[in-house]
Amino acid sequence: MSDFSTLRRRVLGDSSSEPSRAPSPNFTQKDGEPITLISASKLQNLSKNRSKRRQWLVFGLGGLFGIVLAAFFAQQNDVLNLEGLMDINLDSLLDAIPAGIVRDAKDITRHERETVNYDSFSVGLHLQSQGVKARHPVIMIPGVISTGLESWGTEEMSRQYFRKRLWGSWSMMRALVLDKASWKKHIMLDKLTGLDPPGIKLRAAQGFDAADFFITGYWIWSKILENLATLGYDPTNAFTAAYDWRLSCDKLELRDHYFTRLKAHIETGVLTSGEKVVLVSHSMGSQVLFYFLHWVEAEGHGGGGSKWVETFVDSWINISGSMLGALKGYPAVLSGEMKDTAQLNAFAVYGLEKFLAKHERVELFRATPGASSLLPMGGDAVWGNKTFAPDDQANQTVSYGTFINFKESNSSQSPANLTVDESHVYLMDHSDIWYRDQVKRTYSYGVAHTKAEVEKNAKDPRKWMNPLETRLPLAPHLKIYCFYGVGKPTERSYWYREDRDPISKINVTIDTSLTTGEIDHGVIMGEGDGTVPLLSNGYMCAKGWRIKRYNPSGVEIKVYEMPHEPDRISPRGGPNTGDHVDILGRASLNDLILRVAGGKGHHIEENYVSKIREYSEKVRIYEDA
Repeated sequence: MSDFSTLRRRVLGDSSSEPSRAPSPNFTQKDGEPITLISASKLQNLSKNRSKRRQWLVFGLGGLFGIVLAAFFAQQNDVLNLEGLMDINLDSLLDAIPAGIVRDAKDITRHERETVNYDSFSVGLHLQSQGVKARHPVIMIPGVISTGLESWGTEEMSRQYFRKRLWGSWSMMRALVLDKASWKKHIMLDKLTGLDPPGIKLRAAQGFDAADFFITGYWIWSKILENLATLGYDPTNAFTAAYDWRLSCDKLELRDHYFTRLKAHIETGVLTSGEKVVLVSHSMGSQVLFYFLHWVEAEGHGGGGSKWVETFVDSWINISGSMLGALKGYPAVLSGEMKDTAQLNAFAVYGLEKFLAKHERVELFRATPGASSLLPMGGDAVWGNKTFAPDDQANQTVSYGTFINFKESNSSQSPANLTVDESHVYLMDHSDIWYRDQVKRTYSYGVAHTKAEVEKNAKDPRKWMNPLETRLPLAPHLKIYCFYGVGKPTERSYWYREDRDPISKINVTIDTSLTTGEIDHGVIMGEGDGTVPLLSNGYMCAKGWRIKRYNPSGVEIKVYEMPHEPDRISPRGGPNTGDHVDILGRASLNDLILRVAGGKGHHIEENYVSKIREYSEKVRIYEDA
């Protein structure tokens, strides 16, 4: 790990671990404060001067990376010895790179920092100057990428990884490359029990360190933590409720007592501060929190009763919540693919298949039951039928409603085009029995169309993660804030074909040869934040929770959409990104979070920039007759 750090410091300068800086937006001005520190003409000249130098940099470093990849993919009888890579002196390797490439790398990075040098702390300092200070205890529930998993196993195969992160660190990268079989054994859960395999013990890292960075230099929650600190937050009034995202929610409580501990943290926060808590969730964390809101009330589970949420929770900040799933979760468990793999070039595909083949990825995704919570919920009522979808565009040639499409429909492996409901049946019919049973006993993806169904589902834990089958808590003073990005192309539907590769172990694969019109390598993009579609991020907030059976107490819902306006220079999009993960560093999002935590959330006005309200009216879910 130290060698990688050294390499990064020497090539990219000494500030890779320093968080990007973003000025707080002035909430009293519509246009906000300027966030770019150089003029437009300087930026234009910078872009022109950088293009050729960046090409040479990519070419040079690409060649070096290619040599390393060749070692990764080498067979046992090849010249290169994989384990010998760890003996490479990276200082000597760096010295072998032409000085011009190193100089250009440093120069480009310096210009990037100058262009997007915005101060994370200034968001909090700006609000502090307006009299905003820490008021409500804050509890954060992270998403998948921001929850590190570390090994606590003491069996022989696990000792080398003791207390090292096998998810969310450079240790993960090293283990995946040098000891893939062992890494897979540690990450995958037992297929029958959905718990730890014999002799293996991975647990979620705890504390702020569990969520501030994914790997060194790749921040997740660190900007939010910095800004909270400026208002007076610290470990006594802020807490990160990290969890093992591989587990289904029932197993989270069974193995880790996660929801019991979360309930205790919330009650302690209220006891010590005299204020209700603010819950902040991101991505899949919003689904986990929604499950908790049912668990904590239910007799025989949390046992808090119907008034618990009203007593202890002031607000829920739902950031980029995948409330109705993420469509890209479906091809992941069907064929081990998604846009990121479908659009790779031929050489990269060859390397990926040699290193971690599709059938291995399928097995990995299916053996982490928590991932199946991201399968789309709401079926055809939300996502459309074979001729119509709520978010179809006027110039489309094929409706989004046909979620899985087959160019050739001539067998049970490649039937007629499938809607979301039909795709779910197809997945179950073409899955191992252990996976099919696991999904059916854990999740439900349908719609409750009557109040009676909703009330009945309050006693069925399989329904608790689905907001279209259950209701919000009976907490009339609870406030829900939905903050999410829009305007970044997001996976919406797919074209598949039979996998006729004789050595393949899967039945179908994305038809990457199909690129025409809106189809790019077999993937059709729609609206969203780059990961979660707009309907999943926004429908419940814009319409679903305004239907009485889903919100009988009239909980107040506020939507604040943030357009994806990435900085052309910053690799993470800068202070105005709407990307699913990078939005956590967005200046305006940090401002909104701090206002709610400081008891000023009532000043926030709704902000719509997408067509989510128009799409929501077309969703075929209605008030009770």
